[in-house]
Amino acid sequence: MTPPLAGPPVDLRSDTVTRPDARMRRAMADAEVGDDVLDGDPTLRALEEEVARLLSAEDALWVPSGSMGNLIALCVRLERGDRFLAPDRAHVLDQEVGTAAWLAGGMPRTLPWSAGPGRPRPDDVTRAVGRGGPYFALRDRLLCLENTHNAAGGTVTPPAEHRRLVAAAHTAGLLVHLDGARLWNAAVALGVPVAELAEGADSVQVCLSKGLGAPVGSVLAGGAAFVREARRVRKMLGGGIRQGGVLGAAGLVALGRVDRLAEDHENARLLAAGLAERGWKTDVPQTNIVLLPVDDPAGTVALLAGRGVRTVPTDDAVRMITHHDVTRRDILRAVDAFPTPG
Repeated sequence: MTPPLAGPPVDLRSDTVTRPDARMRRAMADAEVGDDVLDGDPTLRALEEEVARLLSAEDALWVPSGSMGNLIALCVRLERGDRFLAPDRAHVLDQEVGTAAWLAGGMPRTLPWSAGPGRPRPDDVTRAVGRGGPYFALRDRLLCLENTHNAAGGTVTPPAEHRRLVAAAHTAGLLVHLDGARLWNAAVALGVPVAELAEGADSVQVCLSKGLGAPVGSVLAGGAAFVREARRVRKMLGGGIRQGGVLGAAGLVALGRVDRLAEDHENARLLAAGLAERGWKTDVPQTNIVLLPVDDPAGTVALLAGRGVRTVPTDDAVRMITHHDVTRRDILRAVDAFPTPG
């Protein structure tokens, strides 16, 4: 029987488990602040403007979480009973406790992964849109894309493919929202500016609290009129905050760490290669997510936890996500904790 790892556990459950380091904590402590609900917080505003610049958007709004950012976009874009399209197993469908239906009033329709894991084709969008009908027919209003696609294993949609999907949606009369929770990872993996991966989208949400390591926060970007309405909906959802510059400062530090995501991608490949050497079958990860197909995900997660490796079960696999609090040595230790398959 393999003994538990010596030393602290290796936490691969998510890139959200990271903790702010000393530099980030100092920035938070020293942040210039104001009341963001009443007359604005200067540090939050600086963060919003910087993200808008990076995404080539007119404006942006800090929100406490990526899920809230996605929900706000749906609330602004949909009327009750409208239908929206999203790739199968998208986060907005499966991991946001049904708020797309409960609060935004949207009826989802899933799109197949016909272009590869997590990626629909433009003609999937075209075929899914209704062709009119009586007054009681569903109205298609929005396409929600996700890059990288979490449930597909952090897969990346390249810029040209993204533009074709956006064009198909716009031709069909749909707006486009991009769930870019890990869009920074996609940009680093492809070596392109993040704005290229958001081109044409009517709104985009990007997280600061995943691979970039901020303790809290995402940013929702789009046109100026959209952001004005998004700010109102944020307040309706309880997301208006006061001296938010304390968190905005962490976000500004995080934005300076985008390039280091390449280390997480390298560690994910190292993890996958190590598992392959032990006889496991897993795809080479494109970014920082490794999916390991197993017969008993929950049982495998429990076994690994007993050996000092923390992971997450999915429908048919164990999910592991690398991040800046996990070193190369930690990855090698984690590989040693895995049993041989069979």
